[in-house]
Amino acid sequence: MIADDLKEVYAALLRVHEEGTPAALATVIETAGSMPRHAGSKMLVLVDGRIVGTVGGGAMEARVIQMALAAVADGQSRVETFALNNLEDGDPGICGGTARIFIEPVGIMPALLVIGGGHVGKALAELGQWAGYRVILSDDRPEFARESYVPGLAGYVVCPPGEVPQHVSINAQTYIAAVTRGLPVDLALIPALLKTSAPYIGLIGSRRRWAITMKALREQYGLSEADFARIHAPIGLELEAETPREIAISILAEITMLRRGGTGQPMQWRPD
Repeated sequence: MIADDLKEVYAALLRVHEEGTPAALATVIETAGSMPRHAGSKMLVLVDGRIVGTVGGGAMEARVIQMALAAVADGQSRVETFALNNLEDGDPGICGGTARIFIEPVGIMPALLVIGGGHVGKALAELGQWAGYRVILSDDRPEFARESYVPGLAGYVVCPPGEVPQHVSINAQTYIAAVTRGLPVDLALIPALLKTSAPYIGLIGSRRRWAITMKALREQYGLSEADFARIHAPIGLELEAETPREIAISILAEITMLRRGGTGQPMQWRPD
């Protein structure tokens, strides 16, 4: 790849990171035989399908773009091998060579969507921002979802809780903490959240509140046990937390555990 192409790709990559915009970087890591591009060639694929740079053009590049968009959607890297030998065999070209291409999502920060800006919501938004999440705070009360209330967040959404998915892009990198005020809010909110691909949906409240909420959701919306299995309620790890900040720690600890594949068990070493 010529220097100018590299400069364009790296400049676009820097913008993606600065803006927190999802994208995927495709890099040719190995080639054999005749190929239009060789190891080190790069292409940045933006979330709308636009590209900066190239890994060779043609049908192969079109496939790489689709795989890159899939990487943006699921947040997973992948290595793909392409053979350009025989169109009848489904190869995306006839150059006579092969290429291995590494595709990695970039610019994707995990997002923490806090629904409910009361004491716990405010503490959780502040903690999530400190921990490196893109934090979005939503409430149906304007005074609890604005810059002056919790400064520096990625977004503030004022709307009824059940309409939040209409205003926030929720994907496989969005962790949702519903720290809401009670049953009427939850009944409108939970069915809407279950339609998203969020990997974590947590609901604050006691076991009794969740039992009453489940009963109402079964009766009014016909939700199944599989639906309820996606909800972490009561939210957070058991820390005997009392203050809003302590509760926020328990919530973010559970989210971190699930993101990283942890167990939540003490790490203290004990001899056999």
